[in-house]
Amino acid sequence: MTHKAGATGAAGSGTGGLRLDIVAGLTAAAVVLPKAMAYATVAGLPVAVGLYTAFVPMVIYALLGSSRVLNVSSTTTLAILAGTQLGLVVPDGDPTLLVTAGATLAALVGVILILAGVLRLGFVANFISTPVLTGFKAGIGLVIVLDQVPKLLGIHIHKEGFLRDILSIAQQLPETSLVTLAVAAATLIVLIGMEWRWPHSPAPLVAVGGGIAAVWLLGLPALGVSTVGLIPQGLPSLTLPDIDLVQQLFPGALGIALMSFTESIAAGRAFAGRDDPPVNANRELLASGAANLGGALLGAMPAGGGTSQTAVVRAAGGRTQKASLVTAGVAAATMLLLAPVLGLLPHATLAAVVIVYSVGLIQPAEFAAIRKVRTMEFRWALIAGIGVLALGTLQGIVVAIIVSLIGLASQEARPQLHVIGRKRGADVLRPLSPEHPDDETLPGLLIVRPEGRIFFVNAQLVAEGISALVDEHKPRVLVLDMSRVPDIEYSALQALIEGERRATERGATLWLAGLNPGVLEVVRNCGLADRLGRERLLFNDRVAIERYLALPSAGP
Repeated sequence: MTHKAGATGAAGSGTGGLRLDIVAGLTAAAVVLPKAMAYATVAGLPVAVGLYTAFVPMVIYALLGSSRVLNVSSTTTLAILAGTQLGLVVPDGDPTLLVTAGATLAALVGVILILAGVLRLGFVANFISTPVLTGFKAGIGLVIVLDQVPKLLGIHIHKEGFLRDILSIAQQLPETSLVTLAVAAATLIVLIGMEWRWPHSPAPLVAVGGGIAAVWLLGLPALGVSTVGLIPQGLPSLTLPDIDLVQQLFPGALGIALMSFTESIAAGRAFAGRDDPPVNANRELLASGAANLGGALLGAMPAGGGTSQTAVVRAAGGRTQKASLVTAGVAAATMLLLAPVLGLLPHATLAAVVIVYSVGLIQPAEFAAIRKVRTMEFRWALIAGIGVLALGTLQGIVVAIIVSLIGLASQEARPQLHVIGRKRGADVLRPLSPEHPDDETLPGLLIVRPEGRIFFVNAQLVAEGISALVDEHKPRVLVLDMSRVPDIEYSALQALIEGERRATERGATLWLAGLNPGVLEVVRNCGLADRLGRERLLFNDRVAIERYLALPSAGP
């Protein structure tokens, strides 16, 4: 949703703008707070931690962030990643130790993000390609849904991995609590129905309220329905990180920090208005880091910007971070006034909320779109998703990064080599292709244009490709059009020097055309420019053709 600059400024500063932000903040609170509590249970933490995460980090980001509407609290992905790491550190599930470990994890994430911001590493958000992120999130979505199924059924399993958990659930099906299943089914109907009929409606609030009312009026705990239980009333107290856990939590914190920043920057850019200031990646690192570190000191779990809650803010008319401050205020009021009531909330209701808002991570249409464009990227997406299911969520991040880097390397390792021809009857130079069969080349002249950076990964392949073209065309003059080469690394430079020697041995003379300033400097520094002479360093292909036609025995 975009607005004219003047209107945006007026809305952000005037009474009308404040009213819109208040409405958006209240609307977002109705959606965000129930989901935050649900995500806390995904991480294995008390639901109160979800409220803390929707309070402190949200306030800090609102004061420091560069996005006008990004809503920062817990997210589905961060919850499952945190839960995986906390499960390794606190296998017995001790609530007190879990809260301390969760705060330590959030503090580590905050420190990592702040350091990355100081070092201006905002570009790291691009390390995971979109297809790989699609696959990773799909794997996360499947893991989350399966993790919540036992709570829908009122059964308990020992988690041993995705496939084994499926078998365990199947074996436990006869033990299903029908009353718990009925509560879950009613919640799912409310959530799905309201989201279908009124997108971005306070469906989670209605579902949570309905679950609490059912427990209170029908005495469901006596029928076997488990509830959240006691929630501490009041604002969060100071929680100091446990230094002894830092070494164990640090590897997971790296992955969570990367995912927090990746999600935040993606959501911030996706919902930026046309007249909003650009989202500054390095400032986002600092703001997200401060939000996590400050939240950790008051018992919050790792936080980041979420797409769904930011969409609610934007859809409800939010213009500035005042909307997030209103949401945080509602979270504080909830902790102060409604904690005893929230203790009646059924686990099955929270599980249904998690499932409904996690299924969106699984995007079959996105997979289909990727496959339609490029099969290779489709395979990357599948590998990333399978990596999460087979190896675990934190290891899945590593798989996602490795797959992205391998994909980048595979693309860079095989740069395009084009033979340049001239459109017959026109002064148009372009790569030879089946679409233009009438394009002509000059006898004895071969113009080859490599595209992309030439470095140690691809230098040998480029040299072999050029050599094969020389063998095929047997030119008198070989022109390397370097206009599409932004940089050339030392290994590639050595290959270029060797290529010049081999071309000479085969009776061809090497000319270089269209050198970019950086490449020209490298060619001069290594002495190749002196070896070629000014006559063989040409401005572009047209100059090369004119020079060739002026040679003795050259013909049109």
